[in-house]
Amino acid sequence: MATLGDIGVAAAINILSAFVFFLAFAILRIQPVNDRVYFPKWYIKGLRSSPLGTGAFVGKIVNLDFRSYVRFLNWMPAALQMPEPELIDHAGLDSAVYLRIYLIGLKIFVPIAFLAFTILVPVNWTNNTLKLSNLTYSDLDKLSISNIPMGSTRFWTHLVMAYAFTFWTCYVLKKEYEIVASMRLHFLASEHRRPDQFTVLVRNVPPDPDESVSELVEHFFLVNHPDHYLTHQVVYNANKLSELVHKKKKMRNWLDYYQLKYSRNQSKKPSLKTGFLALWGTRVDAIDYYTSEIERLSKEISLERDKIVNNPKAIMPAAFVSFQTRWGAAVCAQTQQSRNPTIWLTEWAPEPRDIYWDNLAIPFVSLAVRRLIVAVAFFFLTFFFMIPIAFVQSLANIEGIEKAVPFLKPIIEMKAIKSFIQGFLPGIALKIFLIFLPSILMLMSKFEGFISLSGLERRSATRYYIFQFINVFLGSIITGTAFQQLNNFIHQSANNIPKTIGASIPMKATFFITYIMVDGWAGVAGEILRLKPLIIYHLKNFFLVKTEKDREEAMDPGTIGFNTGEPQIQLYFLLGLVYAVVAPILLPFIIVFFGLAYVVYRHQIINVYNQEYESAAAFWPDVHGRIIVALVVSQLLLMGLLSTKHAAQSTPLLVTLPVLTIWFHRFCKGRYEPAFIRYPLQEAMMKDTLERAREPNLNLKSFLQNAYIHPVFKGGDDSDYDEATEEGEKEPALVLTKRQSRRNTPLASKRSRSFSSLLPEDQEL
Repeated sequence: MATLGDIGVAAAINILSAFVFFLAFAILRIQPVNDRVYFPKWYIKGLRSSPLGTGAFVGKIVNLDFRSYVRFLNWMPAALQMPEPELIDHAGLDSAVYLRIYLIGLKIFVPIAFLAFTILVPVNWTNNTLKLSNLTYSDLDKLSISNIPMGSTRFWTHLVMAYAFTFWTCYVLKKEYEIVASMRLHFLASEHRRPDQFTVLVRNVPPDPDESVSELVEHFFLVNHPDHYLTHQVVYNANKLSELVHKKKKMRNWLDYYQLKYSRNQSKKPSLKTGFLALWGTRVDAIDYYTSEIERLSKEISLERDKIVNNPKAIMPAAFVSFQTRWGAAVCAQTQQSRNPTIWLTEWAPEPRDIYWDNLAIPFVSLAVRRLIVAVAFFFLTFFFMIPIAFVQSLANIEGIEKAVPFLKPIIEMKAIKSFIQGFLPGIALKIFLIFLPSILMLMSKFEGFISLSGLERRSATRYYIFQFINVFLGSIITGTAFQQLNNFIHQSANNIPKTIGASIPMKATFFITYIMVDGWAGVAGEILRLKPLIIYHLKNFFLVKTEKDREEAMDPGTIGFNTGEPQIQLYFLLGLVYAVVAPILLPFIIVFFGLAYVVYRHQIINVYNQEYESAAAFWPDVHGRIIVALVVSQLLLMGLLSTKHAAQSTPLLVTLPVLTIWFHRFCKGRYEPAFIRYPLQEAMMKDTLERAREPNLNLKSFLQNAYIHPVFKGGDDSDYDEATEEGEKEPALVLTKRQSRRNTPLASKRSRSFSSLLPEDQEL
């Protein structure tokens, strides 16, 4: 059983680790050679130039201004100085609202911690229940509900506090939902013109023997949206072409590398082996080899482009349809297009950079089957991944280790070793096991067929949260595999499940404290150090970088990582709300996490992360819903715990709490969620009217006609953007048709064409 001393040692270890990370970051970030690693966002925006180009050779690598080392922590106040409106302009609404999740944690838990330590902790501490019992306990347990005698009237204090914590959490959530909804609508109203504001994605276009998909889409929207339809872009299955273009780009990089190598030493031409990983096979001239491979791929790319443009089967039954006004797009995206609700399905198109193009080629009819397969796979992943988690939990059991390896008992019983095992090892081992999980969940989401990066991340985040709830939270409380838990739960009354879990909660407070310190404190400090990107950048810079463009590609700013970051934050909300009444000692550790993480991630968002897309905070209903789930779970588990304490008279009053919480969630869902899933026609009309007044001669067609062409048809880095692409951009020749709707559009459309801010103040460099 861990004592306050063990927790103190664990806290000291993690505080020291965090301090070392922060100190290393403070020193590394002011070195000129690392500038692109710690300030990549400013380079991407073109607002920062490399310090390597001026000064003496040593000064280009090492910061020789010793005054800057004295101010090594000034990045913290600098991270807090940028106002939120400026932050939105600089990093986008998604990033700014993501930071508000950490602020919500502080708004909820600081007042709750004050109440808990003022009222609950004295009520728990001033009992002798554990002292008079024969149970093994620690000083931490004396601060928890475990120190209250069975059937005591003191449990009414915990009941009142549960109500107070619930009402305060709901108040904060409502105010925040209202603020974020207002921020989203204001952002959409004030934002610059974007293609997705005028465009919808149409899926499940019905086949027609007389018309191509392109002609069918055009005729349908000319008939049903005659005053607003502007243009459309059919969706090609260009996945194979995309792979070829990507492969050719890699070949070009290798060719550039070997040409540079040869230019530095012309006495010997570089060579390589053609076998697996260049470890075996015939040795050939490297430059000739990659030159011939690039020529071969160029021919394949040209043939594949011709095949896509000329093969009707390469066109998917889907299209991006653009309108003359936002109002017209909003009407189309939010209404049913046909009497058959399974065809002509419309939804808002993601912004072009948010599209996950590979999944657009998946037939719509197969999506339901794919999602069923993934649901079954996720079930088994969740309930069998618990086996290594159970092993991790055994590491925290000193008695179990001594029983398994008795000859290590003298070493394990040493105070420092024992404190390290109980206070540090379980948390870091669990963290290592969870490293590979996000990649697995993202692959599942891609297989499901989501068409946007934001959709992929939101679905992965949902699964990651479910996984953490079952395996990290429930799995840590009830030691054993999730499959065993499932078996136990199936064979017992549903009323006993909260009792079983509730009775185990106080005993796991120590483990969760160590987990918060390892994952929260040291983990956040490790995040700002960016050790992995730092190493990778310098390896690339040393071996592969040849030009300034190569150097720009070598710095990887990364993104917030919503699919992993947000579920991880939600775990702390869950722990805080569950333990607020049961063991308030956790709350200070959680508050430190939220405060530290807010400062760190604000710095990263301002200086490092470059978000791939902008969804205008579309994820906020998920954030709100998961905090509500945590609140309801905390109430149910408290109910189960009090029932084991012979405080059944409080159950009727506790039952009311989840009912009120769920009612509150339904109220918020009806009041604020529409702002995140629909676009008000009034807002769309206002935006259109203002735009027409400001830009009466705007040529919207030229702005939209190329917005949703697949990237491989835009050329980009590939020089093979040739007549195949241009052919795809020509006005389609409409063919005669027997369809009756064609009579409503006897002539080709005259409108439509179808297609095949300030730098941080702490820059002392």
